[in-house]
Amino acid sequence: MRKTHRLCLAMVFALVFVFSGSMAFAEEKIGFFSMEQLMKESVEGKRAFEEFKKMAEKSQAAVMAKEKELLGLKEELEKQGNLMRPEVFKEKETTYQKKIRDFQILVDDSNTELRTKEREITSGIYPEVMKIIQSIGSKEKYTMIINISVIPVDYWDKANDLTARIITEFNRTYKPKK
Repeated sequence: MRKTHRLCLAMVFALVFVFSGSMAFAEEKIGFFSMEQLMKESVEGKRAFEEFKKMAEKSQAAVMAKEKELLGLKEELEKQGNLMRPEVFKEKETTYQKKIRDFQILVDDSNTELRTKEREITSGIYPEVMKIIQSIGSKEKYTMIINISVIPVDYWDKANDLTARIITEFNRTYKPKK
């Protein structure tokens, strides 16, 4: 008899827990936006992307020039290595190895510079975007607004996609700092 009483009591608590949880979910309002899309479609994002693209192309050109030089040295060593005196071959091999290290440093520096520029661009825009998101969230009583560029979400109701609204508001209010 006691076991039946405990089982019934446990079932009542479980049902209360399940139904109270589903009621809480019914009141949740969750919005979504894509920072990546904002950077691609907003006026300032497009301008920043063009600036970043020019910098990346310049950096890539320097890397490609060094790479071409390295390929030339490698071909020379491969083709003429057997014909060179051992000390000349060793000297050219040492030069080649140094240039490879210099090339690796150039690539690392270039990548670091590009990542720094990307963070700089984002950090200039992100605070303004956050103000817009917080304004929409508080006015329209959102429980949370998720950046789907950072947190992958497999499905969301497109009616709760706030990206276009945020882009419109961002284009209207953002004033770049000179």
